[in-house]
Amino acid sequence: MTNFSSADLSVVKAAARKAAFARRKVAFETAEPGQSAYLSAFLAGYRGVPLAGYLPIRTEIDPRAAMAEAAAYGPVGVPVIEGAGLPLKFSSWQPAGPLRAGPFGAQVPLEDVFFEPEIVIVPLVAFDAQGGRLGYGGGFYDRTLEMLRAHRPTLAVGFAFDAQEADSLPLEPTDQPLDLIITESGVHSF
Repeated sequence: MTNFSSADLSVVKAAARKAAFARRKVAFETAEPGQSAYLSAFLAGYRGVPLAGYLPIRTEIDPRAAMAEAAAYGPVGVPVIEGAGLPLKFSSWQPAGPLRAGPFGAQVPLEDVFFEPEIVIVPLVAFDAQGGRLGYGGGFYDRTLEMLRAHRPTLAVGFAFDAQEADSLPLEPTDQPLDLIITESGVHSF
């Protein structure tokens, strides 16, 4: 991690996000079917373990096929934002379950049934080869992973397009590391 003032770090992160969003948009527009095949294969080794995925927004890679498969064996949830500065909560999700609009354009279950996952599939803007993750800037996943990991081991699985990898990222001490990254082309461990 390079030492930046908070103002400089904010500018560097904004530039890194802008570049990553551009790479992700191209990857999204040219994506082939079966993007979540490696995610499904990985999750098959954790049948029945409570996990949380996400319902994709904008140009995020889509984990729903893998989540639907996992839901046949155990609880699967999606994040619910309850307010700025708070950790996420995870509400039970079913592939054909009714949804409602949530904050930032994400869909959430119509009725919340909260639980704590042991595996969290984490969306992201960019990642690096050391397990660093650049998110949208709200800190929701960092706060959430810190809270979950304080209770028990929690596996943070980044899910992204290969094109979202960066050589390095402007990270802070509060940024929670990923345990592995799964892309459309494979599983990348650290």
